[in-house]
Amino acid sequence: MQVDLDVDGTHVAELPRFQQAIFQGRRLRQLAIGLGALVASGWVLAFFVGLFAPQSLWPALLVNQSAGLLVLMAGLQSAGWITQWRARAMNPVVREVDTEEVVAPVGWYERLLDRISQRWVNVLGQIGPATLWLGAWAPLTVLSIEQTWNLALPPAALGLSASVGAALSLLLAFGLLVLERQLAQENNAQWPEASALAQLSRVAIICLVFGAMCLLFGNENSVWPVRLAVLIGVLPGLVAVELLLRAVLSLFSPRREQLEPALLARSFVADMLRWPPQPLLVLQHELHNRFGIDLRQIWAITYMRRAFVPVLAVVSIVGWSLTGIHEIPMQGRGIYERFGKPVEVFGPGLHAGLPWPLGRVLSVENGVVHELATSVGEASAPIVAEPAEGPAPAIANRLWDASHVNDKSQVIASSRANKQSFQIVNMDVRFVYRIGLTDQEALAATYNSADVPTLIRSTASRILVHDFASRTLDGLLGEDRVGLAEEIGRAVQTDLKKLDSGVEILATVVEAIHPPAGAANAYHGVQAAQIGAQALISRERGAAAEATNQAQLQASIARDQATASAREINAAAQAADLRFSAEQKAYASAGQAFVLEQYLSQLSQGLANAKLLVLDHRLGGSSNAPTIDLRTFTLPADPSPARKTAQPGAAN
Repeated sequence: MQVDLDVDGTHVAELPRFQQAIFQGRRLRQLAIGLGALVASGWVLAFFVGLFAPQSLWPALLVNQSAGLLVLMAGLQSAGWITQWRARAMNPVVREVDTEEVVAPVGWYERLLDRISQRWVNVLGQIGPATLWLGAWAPLTVLSIEQTWNLALPPAALGLSASVGAALSLLLAFGLLVLERQLAQENNAQWPEASALAQLSRVAIICLVFGAMCLLFGNENSVWPVRLAVLIGVLPGLVAVELLLRAVLSLFSPRREQLEPALLARSFVADMLRWPPQPLLVLQHELHNRFGIDLRQIWAITYMRRAFVPVLAVVSIVGWSLTGIHEIPMQGRGIYERFGKPVEVFGPGLHAGLPWPLGRVLSVENGVVHELATSVGEASAPIVAEPAEGPAPAIANRLWDASHVNDKSQVIASSRANKQSFQIVNMDVRFVYRIGLTDQEALAATYNSADVPTLIRSTASRILVHDFASRTLDGLLGEDRVGLAEEIGRAVQTDLKKLDSGVEILATVVEAIHPPAGAANAYHGVQAAQIGAQALISRERGAAAEATNQAQLQASIARDQATASAREINAAAQAADLRFSAEQKAYASAGQAFVLEQYLSQLSQGLANAKLLVLDHRLGGSSNAPTIDLRTFTLPADPSPARKTAQPGAAN
C-alpha cells in the first residue's frame, strides 16, 4: 500500500520499509555500480573480440550476458529511487526561502528562453528521473542485442578460453543466486521491491548459466551451442521491451511528489521464471494489484477454469482423430499404411483412415514426367547483369563455349594399323521417365528404391559402359546412331524391371556426341587459328588489290596525259602548217604589201599597251613626207592593224 505524506506523513517512521530505506539504498547503489562495471567490461571485451573474430560466438555471448546484467541493474536503480524517496520522507529537508529578488529577463528573446527552460524543468520533474533512466536502459539493452544477432554463426573450437569463461560465468551466476535467495526471503513489509528484483536476477542467472553451457559444449561439430548463444538474448530483450513499455505508460499516470512511488521495473516475463510456471496466477495477481479486479469472483472465469480440462481433452481428441483424414492432390497418389503395413493405394481426393501414428499416407507421384541426364555438372555461377555501355560479356561469344556440363565420357573401340585401341568421346544422353501408373509400380517405387534418379543414373551408366565398349567411332557417328537411343532405352528399362523399381522409361534422347572438353577446346583453338589465317589472307589480298588498282590508275592517268599532249602538239603543228601555206599564198598574191601588213600587225600586238606613235619613212613614197595627226583621240580596245592616212586639216 502506497503512503501519502499529506495524509499519513506522521506515521511513516513506524513502517519497517522506511526505517530500512537508507541501508537498502546504500546496498542497491553498491550492487548497481558493480553490475554496471561488469556490463561495461563485457561490452568492451565483446567489441575487441568482434574486431578480430567477427564470426565467433564470443561477441554474441558476452553481449547477451551483459544484457541480462543490464536489466538487473536497471531494476536496482529503479528501486534505488524509491529508497531515496523513503529516506527523504524519514528526514525531510527544509527548503530555505530565497529572499533575494529575482531579476526578470529583459527582452523578448531572453523571456522566451526563460519560459522554455522553466517548462522543460517542469516536464522533466513531472516525468521523474526513474522513468527517464529506465527509458534509457531498456532501448540500450535491445540495441546491444540487435547488433550481435546472427543465427548463421559457424561452429568452432574455443579452446582453454571457453573453460575460463564458463567458470567465470558460473561463479557470477552463483553470486547472483545468493543475491536472489536473499531478496526472495526478504519480508514484504520491510522491502516490497525485493521480490521483483529477485525475479529480474533470475533473468541474469539464466543468461549466465546458458552461456556457460554454450562454452562448455561448444566445438567445431556442434551447431546448437552457437545458436543457443545467440538465442539467449531473447529473454533479456523481452524483459527490456516490457520495461520500456512500462516506462512509456507511466507518462500517462499522475505523479505526486507526496505520494510514495511504485516500482517501475516490474516484469511479467521475469515473473514467469518460476517452477512450476503459473501464468494464470501471475496474471490474476497483476490484475488484482493493478486494477483491483479479482478474477475469482467472476462466474464466467470460474466456469472456464473448471471446463478448461474437459474442453481441451475433447478438442485434442477431435484434432487427433482428424489426422486420419488425408487429401491427395490431382498429380499425386498415396500409399496408406495401417500399423506400418501398406494396405491400399489412394487416388486423388479425400480419404479416411486411422489417425496418426496408427495410420499414415506416403505420397507418390501420379503421371509426373521427369527428364534425367546421365551426368550432372557443377551448378553454374549466378548471371551478373552487364552494363549497357560496357563491353560484350564473355557468354555472348558462342564460338568459344566449350563447356558441356551434362556430358559423360565413354570409352569406345578403335582400330588403327590393325591394332586394337580405345578412344574417348563425351555423350549427352537423357532419359524421360515417370513412376508407373499401376498400384504395384507405385508400391515398388516407394519401397524398393530409396532414390529413383540415382538408381536410373547408375543403371544407365552401367548399360552405357557395356554398350559402347563394342562400338567404334565411325559406326557411332554413322549407321549405329539411328537405333542407338532405342537400344539404350530398351536395355535400361529391362534392368529396371529386373530390379522391380516401378520406373517407366518413356523416351531416350542422345543430345550430342563429341570429343571430351579438352579436345573440344583444342579443336576450338584450331578453328580460331584457321579463322585468323583466313582473315590475314583476306587482308593481304585486299592490300594487293588496292596497290594494283592504284598502279593501274596512275598508269591510266600518265597514258591519258601523254595522249593529250601528243594530240595538242599534232594540232599545233597542223595549224602552223596551214598558216604557213596561207601566208605563202598571200605573199604570192600581195607581195610586199602582205609583208608590211604582217609587220605592222606584229608590231601593234607587241606595243598594244604602250603610248607610242610610230612613223615609218617608207610611208608616202620618196616624194611625199609622212603625215602626223596631232589630234587627241582614244584608240579602240582591240585596234586592228591598218595603214595610217592623213586627215583633213592635219599639220605637216
